[in-house]
Parts: sequence; C-alpha cells; structure tokens
Amino acid sequence: MKPFARMILVSSLALAAGCASTLKVDNAPVAALDLSRYLGEWYEIARFDHSFERDVEQAKANYSLKDDGTIEVVNSGIKNGKPKTAVGKGKTTDTPGLLRVSFFGPFYADYRVMLIDKDYTYALVGSGGAGYLWLLSRTPDLSETAKSELLAEAQRRGYDTGKLIWVRQGKDETTGFGVK
Repeated sequence: MKPFARMILVSSLALAAGCASTLKVDNAPVAALDLSRYLGEWYEIARFDHSFERDVEQAKANYSLKDDGTIEVVNSGIKNGKPKTAVGKGKTTDTPGLLRVSFFGPFYADYRVMLIDKDYTYALVGSGGAGYLWLLSRTPDLSETAKSELLAEAQRRGYDTGKLIWVRQGKDETTGFGVK
C-alpha cells in the first residue's frame, strides 16, 4: 500500500473510532422554564473540568434581563486568590429550557436547563454535547436530597458524574477570598 493511501486509511479508522467512542447523552432541556424565576444568582456546586473555569473556586453566575430582551450573564469566582469575572450575553430560543450564550463575540453555545426543582432553588445544566455539565444552587450549599436528585438525573441521562469537580464555595477568613 502506498504511504499516502495508508495515511488516509489510518486517519479514517482513527476518526471512525473516535466517533464510535463519543459519549451519547440525553441533554434535552426541560419542557417549561419560567425565565423570570430563573434569573438571578446561582452558585456552582459542581462542574465538569474545562479550561475556562479550571481552578476557579467560589464560582457563581448571575443572570439578568436587559432592556433589549437579551440576558446578561456574569460569571465570577476566585482563581489563585484573585477575583475573576467573565461577562457574556444570552438569548432565549423557541425551545423552553434552551438558551444560547456567548462569551466570545458572535459565537453562541447551547445552555440547556435539564432539571429545575419546582421552587427554582437548584438546577442541572448542560450544553449541546456531553462535555459540559453543571450542578447549580441558589445557595452555596446543596442539601444531600437535592444533590442525590441532580446526580441521579445526570446519570440517567448518560453523564459520567465521576468526572464532576466539586466547587469550594467558602471564604478564607484572613483574605476574604477562596478557601485554602
């Protein structure tokens, strides 16, 4: 076999193997979401690891409705003892529970609310694929009952909850920032 043909064959097989091993999840959003109740502050209890939040503690997000109908998204936290903030823009879609969020200009990504309790006090959020997952709460602590419900739902949907990073929400009394 010629070297070029061999390279194409090996590349094709590697691509096919990569696609076959891609984790399939049920990331369908909730059937109904009252945006006015969802807006406000959410603490990040757990998340999958990804570069833009790596090593961030005390992570939280605040969602507020702007006059033009878009949603201002302010993510904040502490990284290496220093406050970090990222401001993005969200917009609703025709699908309840599915928002589109951008932190990078015109590029939007899915933000899927996959579970929300009846009191809007905790939520399970994912994206358009299996690579992102967040457990959110209105308070820095999540009850064991709520945590169990969120984990069970994530597992039922096919997410590997063993990959979750549990976010520290406490403060160091000497600095006022992240837990040491």
